[in-house]
Amino acid sequence: MNMSVLTLQEYEFEKQFNENEAIQWMQENWKKSFLVSALYAAFIFGGRHVMNKRAKFELRKPLVLWSLSLAVFSIFGALRTGAYMLYILMTKGLKYSVCDQGFYNGPVSKFWAYAFVLSKAPELGDTIFIILRKQKLIFLHWYHHITVLLYSWYSYKDMVAGGGWFMTMNYGVHSVMYSYYALRAAGFRVSRKFAMFITLSQITQMLVGCVVNYLVFHWMQQDQCYSHFPNIFWSSLMYLSYLVLFCHFFFEAYIGK
Repeated sequence: MNMSVLTLQEYEFEKQFNENEAIQWMQENWKKSFLVSALYAAFIFGGRHVMNKRAKFELRKPLVLWSLSLAVFSIFGALRTGAYMLYILMTKGLKYSVCDQGFYNGPVSKFWAYAFVLSKAPELGDTIFIILRKQKLIFLHWYHHITVLLYSWYSYKDMVAGGGWFMTMNYGVHSVMYSYYALRAAGFRVSRKFAMFITLSQITQMLVGCVVNYLVFHWMQQDQCYSHFPNIFWSSLMYLSYLVLFCHFFFEAYIGK
């Protein structure tokens, strides 16, 4: 795709980013995500065992800084990838936005695509606070962290269709979610409706993810979308499982009580 006509203003760090080196590194190292996930799982079980015999840590100030950092990162990511996706939608249409591989190597978005997949490793740090503060750790939390990490690294290396939608939606939801976490950690009283809105946004994200997967599969049959069946299979399984788990969480947290 020739993006020389792209009217979005690039920042210097976005121009200087070498996406070819990033994609090559991920192609050679994406399986390290399994090692990271295994270490993460070992920390969960080991950390909970150790904390059983200890008093909980407060960690309020570090948690505020942590959540605020991820909120700011997600907001910038959402603004930049959102601007790119909006431009593609308005100038090229829905099919192009779904099948576009330029998200991985085009101006503006190429840096944020790589930043997104790398960020899934440090985001595991959310769980450290939960364990050290002896809060309830639900299955959805750690299952979501592990599978997003594995799938993001697996998909980036192949530059599969649909990535622009998946990453932009995730940036957007995380912008609101980590802002909420930062406010809560700072001691602000946040409306219960805000938490409900975040979960509903996540459910909507999973529904759209399923639709995008269907569109990729449909257009892939016509050789108009680059992907492969294993990727679509794992992505669909992941999004469907998230949809069920987030719906269950919403019911348990806001309706069942």
